[in-house]
Amino acid sequence: MGLLNFTREPVPEAQFSSLTEVLFRFLTEPKEVERFLTQLSDFATMNKISLGPLKNIVKSILLVPNGALKRSLSSEQVRADFIALGLSEEKATYFAEQWKANSPTLTRLAVGQTLMINQLIDMEWKFGVTAGSSELEKVGSIFLQLKLVIKKGSQMENVYLELTLPQFYSFLHEMERIKASLESFS
Repeated sequence: MGLLNFTREPVPEAQFSSLTEVLFRFLTEPKEVERFLTQLSDFATMNKISLGPLKNIVKSILLVPNGALKRSLSSEQVRADFIALGLSEEKATYFAEQWKANSPTLTRLAVGQTLMINQLIDMEWKFGVTAGSSELEKVGSIFLQLKLVIKKGSQMENVYLELTLPQFYSFLHEMERIKASLESFS
């Protein structure tokens, strides 16, 4: 992991910090793909590294911050992951410092992207009571029917759900938890 070329020579500190800065610039500005690819190409040329293998290494390195975002890892946990993957203490510490500095921005971007993928436009609901059923224990049970209108890209999609009362309360609890999380970012 600590080798940018396919020799067994360790990567110089300056080379590693330069690549790390390029990676974090891309992570904090994900729409700037062209600039990122140009910077990678320049980095490869400047350090006499083949671009193909460098791209593969970058893809592998990017797995760590992406996983760290999903699992809300601290900078110390990211550092430990890189050490476990074979990176030196100094380089793992440098990456962890960059992670600590950039993780609030990355988290905010991740939440924004998540919300834009499936945006809830409208919701209709109805409560009901089962009046008759072939299963005796279901008679008299309360249920909730939900119709969610979700925007996926440029298309609207209706999603229908039927929940028992315990399922509804669990769903409500999750929605309240999500609302609290979103409010903490704003």
